[in-house]
Amino acid sequence: MIHNVAIRPVRHEDFPTWKRLWDGYNAFYGRIGPTALPADITSMTWSRFFDAYEPVHALVAESNEQLLGLAHFLYHRSTTQLGPSCYLQDLFTLDAARGKGIGRALIEEVYRRAREAGSPRVYWQTHETNATAMQLYEQVAEKSGFVVYRKLL
Repeated sequence: MIHNVAIRPVRHEDFPTWKRLWDGYNAFYGRIGPTALPADITSMTWSRFFDAYEPVHALVAESNEQLLGLAHFLYHRSTTQLGPSCYLQDLFTLDAARGKGIGRALIEEVYRRAREAGSPRVYWQTHETNATAMQLYEQVAEKSGFVVYRKLL
């Protein structure tokens, strides 16, 4: 465990350190070099965190003035419930912070904020090869049993 960790909303001045976390997250999923996200996607993502009309939110984990992790989540309507669903889209911690409770703390804060927003459900997906993360996920949530299909357009 890392002590004195604060989970808080991202701030404008966090951009350089958030960007390093964001780049690490994207590299983890193979979005690096020729397959990296275009800069305009990163810029738009960042701006959405500060736009009151956007349902997209960002949290960071901070200890000793260093950002150790991030969580991005958004709310959307559902046809099977009255309250909004909360989708935890991105979760990432620095390698040095893994296994020390940072990911769990970020997830728990998303849960807290989702409850406050009237959301009855938080859900997310991960790659089937992300065994380390799944060890945590199986402690804090349940597998839905659904398989994700997609078609890139």
